[in-house]
Amino acid sequence: MSTSTDTIFISEIFGPTIQGEGALIGQPTVFVRTGGCDFRCSWCDTLYAVDKKYRKDWIPMSAGAVLEKVEKLSHGQPILITLSGGNPAMQPLDELIDAGHKKGFTFAMETQGTVLQPWFSKLDAMTLSPKPPSSKMKFDAEKLSACIKAVGSNTSLSLKIVVADERDLEWAGERRIAHPQLPIVLQPCNLSSGDAAVDPDALNAKMRWLVDEVNSRHWFNVRVLPQLHVQLWGNERGV
Repeated sequence: MSTSTDTIFISEIFGPTIQGEGALIGQPTVFVRTGGCDFRCSWCDTLYAVDKKYRKDWIPMSAGAVLEKVEKLSHGQPILITLSGGNPAMQPLDELIDAGHKKGFTFAMETQGTVLQPWFSKLDAMTLSPKPPSSKMKFDAEKLSACIKAVGSNTSLSLKIVVADERDLEWAGERRIAHPQLPIVLQPCNLSSGDAAVDPDALNAKMRWLVDEVNSRHWFNVRVLPQLHVQLWGNERGV
């Protein structure tokens, strides 16, 4: 199948549901999950949108076709559209954002801050989620700073850092010092990703540990939040 340079590779579009994590947790949304990523985190919970072996399952769509699907799901009512992945920053999403804004939709995106796009300035909300040491991915502070600078003045921007262990927590503290102007969300890592059953007791214990650590360090300018969708639906896709 031939595709144009404006083709968006889609892993799945689903909702309405709620945003399960980060600064917009609990807000009704439709997810547009793109296919493809420049990272391969050790604890990735969306390999079907990351690993190239799933590429045959990614559907090439135009911006108009994506928006039409979202409108069907939302019954024509404007809603928050969450751009996710994979790494959605790898896709040509500016036309989709422009078209959606004209119809009253708003857009939020989460990305790890490794790929810079000029259309970041058009987003209504952006979560930059740099990956900590437990991900086994290389962190580039300069790329993250460039992405921060590219965000528009009217865009709500926050950092979200997944914490799996003590080393990750120390690393999060370094990001907190480096970017004191940004709201920071810390999130306990779900290590039972993929088809594995979620251990709620382990997740709750990790959450309590993280809360205790934040308070004992007097990090009173951060928020500690769970993955609400994991608590509600486990690792089930498309909810």
